[in-house]
Amino acid sequence: MKLLYNANIHTLDLSNPKADAILIARERILAVGERDKLVSVAHGKVEKIDMKGKTILPGLTDAHIHIQHYALGLSKIDCETKTKAECLQRVAEKVKNTKPNEWVLGHGWNQNEWTDSPSPFGGEARGGGEFPTKEELDAIAPNNPVYLTAKSLHAAWANTTALKLANITDNTPNPKDGAIERDTSGKATGILLETAMGLVSSVIPESTISEIEAAIESAQKKLWSMGITSIHDFDRRESFMALQSLQLKNKLRLRVCKNIPVESVEEANVLGLRTGFGNAWLWIGSVKAFMDGALGPRTAAMFQPYENEPNNKGILNMDGEELFEHARKAADVGLSMTVHAIGDKANHEVLNTYEQLREYETKNNLPHLRHRIEHVQIIHPDDAPRLAKLNVIASMQPIHATSDMFAADKLWGERSKFSYGWRTQLNHGAMLAFGSDAPVESPNPFLGLHAAITRRRADGSPSVEGWYPEEKLSLSEALFAYTYGAAYTANVENRLGKLAENYLADLIVLDEDPFQVEPNDLLHMKPSSVMINGEWVLQ
Repeated sequence: MKLLYNANIHTLDLSNPKADAILIARERILAVGERDKLVSVAHGKVEKIDMKGKTILPGLTDAHIHIQHYALGLSKIDCETKTKAECLQRVAEKVKNTKPNEWVLGHGWNQNEWTDSPSPFGGEARGGGEFPTKEELDAIAPNNPVYLTAKSLHAAWANTTALKLANITDNTPNPKDGAIERDTSGKATGILLETAMGLVSSVIPESTISEIEAAIESAQKKLWSMGITSIHDFDRRESFMALQSLQLKNKLRLRVCKNIPVESVEEANVLGLRTGFGNAWLWIGSVKAFMDGALGPRTAAMFQPYENEPNNKGILNMDGEELFEHARKAADVGLSMTVHAIGDKANHEVLNTYEQLREYETKNNLPHLRHRIEHVQIIHPDDAPRLAKLNVIASMQPIHATSDMFAADKLWGERSKFSYGWRTQLNHGAMLAFGSDAPVESPNPFLGLHAAITRRRADGSPSVEGWYPEEKLSLSEALFAYTYGAAYTANVENRLGKLAENYLADLIVLDEDPFQVEPNDLLHMKPSSVMINGEWVLQ
C-alpha cells in the first residue's frame, strides 16, 4: 500500500476536484482526499511518500497515435526542418553512413513550411508549398534507394533508385485513391500521394514482429517521459501482434485501446469480435476507415476547390453508402466505427453515414456505440452541430492547428475559420478526445495543451491572440480531453481518466502546477515521476 501525501492533486473528478493525498493498494486507488483521513483507513504496511508539494494529475492519454510507425520512426531521419536544404543535408549525412543499395528512410518533411529556394546540392529548390523532386535526392544518394514520408503521412518523396525498385515509370497509371505526381511534361517527379505511396513502401524490407516489439518497448519510455500512460493505437496487424507479445511477456506498460483496419471488418464480423474485448492493458476499440486524404498534400476532400487550384477538391476514398456497409457489418457484432475525415466534404459524408447507422442500430435493437471521427479538421458550419446530435466523438489533435495554420490559410482561405474547431464542438455538446497522430506530430501532450489554450506556435506566431482565438479552450477543458474524454471514447471511463476511488492508479507527478504557470511554460513541462498500475515506471 502506498500513501502519497503533501501533494497538489488535480483529480479531474468533478465531485472531488482537489486533494492533498492519495492512497493506493496494488493497482487501484483506495481513496483520494486529506492525509489524516486517508491514514485512518490505511491498514497493513503502508509506504508513506512525501510529495513535497508537487502536482499530481491523472495519466494522460494520446487518443490517436500510430505506435508502430512512431516507435520505428525514432530510428529514421528526422525530416521536419525549416528549410529543404537542411532536410537534404540530413539525408546526405545518413547516406554517408549507409552501405550502397541499403534503404535510407526518413519522416517529417513539410513543403508548406520550407522557407528557402536555392539547393546546396545543385539545381533549384522550389519551396513555397511546392513539392520537391527526385533529382534533388538523386544528387546526394545516387547509390541508395531513398524514401521519405511527409509529416502528414499522406505523401512520400522518393528518389529514382527507389522508383525503379518499385517499377514506377512515367507511364505507370495512378492507383485507386492515389496519384503519382508528374511534371508538365508527364514525367514522375518522385512525389507519391495517398495509396501511391504503397507502390514503394511495399518493396521496402518489412520489420519483423520482434523488431517492432523491441521498438515499441523502447518507445514506451519516451512516452512515459511525456506523461502518457495510455494510447489509442491506429496501426495494423503487425502492431497488434507486437503489442500482444509484449503483454504476454508482462512488458506492456501502456494501456492500449487497439483499433482495427476496415479491411478486417469481414473477419471481425465472422469471429464476432466486439469493442471492449481484452483486458486492462490491451483491448479492442473501433474499426478504422479512411474517408479522405490530408491538408498538406491537398488531398483532403472538400466541397469547393483548393485556393488557386480550381480543379482540385481532394480525394474522397469512398461514398457514404460504401462506408455504411462497413459500419453495418461492424455494428452487427458490437464494433464501433472511427473514420478519418479531414475535409468538409469528407466530414459531411461520414456524418451522413453515422446518421444512417444510428437508424440501423435503433431498428435492429443494437446498442448505440461510441463512434468517432478522427481529425474533424474542417467542417461546414451546417454540419458542426451534427456530431453532438448523433453522439459522435470528435477525436482531434490540437497540435495540428498550430502546425497547419499557415497552410490552411493558403489552401483553404477564408474557410479556415471553420477548421480545428474544438470550442465549436464543445459548445455544441460533443465529447472531445485529444491526441497527436504521432509520428505526424510529436506525441507530447503538453505541446497539445499549449496549442489548445493559445492557438499559437512556440515562437508566438501568428499573434498574441492566436489563430482564430474564438476556438481556444481553457486548460481544464483541454486536460479533460486528454484524460476523461479519451477514456470515455475507449469505453474505460469507469477505470481511467481521473483520480478517484477504485480507479486504476495511473498518474503523473509534475514539479510545477500547469494551472499556475504561463502558457508558454507548458512547452517545456514534463513529469518528474510516472506511475502506472500502482508502480513507478519513471522516477
